[in-house]
Amino acid sequence: MDNMKFAVPLANGKLTAHFGHCQEFALIDVEENDIKNKEIVIPPPHEPGVLPKWLHDQGADVIIAGGMGQRAVQLFDQAGIKVIIGAPVEEPETLIKHFLNNTLTTGDNLCDH
Repeated sequence: MDNMKFAVPLANGKLTAHFGHCQEFALIDVEENDIKNKEIVIPPPHEPGVLPKWLHDQGADVIIAGGMGQRAVQLFDQAGIKVIIGAPVEEPETLIKHFLNNTLTTGDNLCDH
């Protein structure tokens, strides 16, 4: 897949560990391994099952997250969105460049529910 859209939950311009309660998302278009477009969007109020549908409607293909509950991972999977968990707190462009270069280091799932 040459064209992908990444969704990264943000707090203060960097990845936040609190996926479901983030203030905003960076939606970043990648074409042939180059970042082409970045949009900051405000998610709808947090309720179970809302974000998978909303991000699917936004066209997201991949979510890079610090942590996420197991049920949310299943819902994103059902929506056809790949989830990367345990990413470090970095700017979204940095995370995506690491992902594209196969150098993204992930640790533990920072979400415990």
